[in-house]
Amino acid sequence: MRRARQDMIAETRGKLIAAARQAFGTVGYAQASMDDFTSAAGLTRGALYHHFGDKKGLFQAVVDQIDAEMSVQLKAIAARAPNRWQAVVDEWIAYVEMALEPEIQRILFRDAPAVLGDQSQCPSAKSCIDGLTASLAALKDEGLLIDADPEALARLINGASTHAATWIAGSPDPEATSKKAVAGFRQLLDGLLRQPPKANSEVNT
Repeated sequence: MRRARQDMIAETRGKLIAAARQAFGTVGYAQASMDDFTSAAGLTRGALYHHFGDKKGLFQAVVDQIDAEMSVQLKAIAARAPNRWQAVVDEWIAYVEMALEPEIQRILFRDAPAVLGDQSQCPSAKSCIDGLTASLAALKDEGLLIDADPEALARLINGASTHAATWIAGSPDPEATSKKAVAGFRQLLDGLLRQPPKANSEVNT
């Protein structure tokens, strides 16, 4: 019985998140109607309030879902890199370029800052910074990185990538802005290198 109830709860949450994600990704947070996406899910406002509290709570759940999916994609990109440094570059460049995807652009980089405020202290952001800090510390130990504090560099890279993605998302010409942002961000990262990495250096430790 408990299992059946858990499955029912998960199904209800999943339906609401899917309907809300479609609405938030197409018309945006401000224009998305709770009645529209509860109706699309075949549920009531009461179900929404019970599981998420309000529209903002449901929006947070959508953001968390997209963020988790992005994390999986970015880790896969990093895993394909030939060395640790290239893994860092490929992962963070890919993050910036994700701002070109319409759903991510609207939900994560346009609406989320306005609706949810500063996301730099959320668990997913902390996890990204911690992982990048570890990679930069290893690169520094290998003598590849400039003499700088790895955590400070990780936080600056994180901030720069987020700003670049937000710039792209708010641009009247996202494609052109992305090219400029990526080129500048790549130069910024390359400036942290003391010497080129070996092709066979490890990606993960």
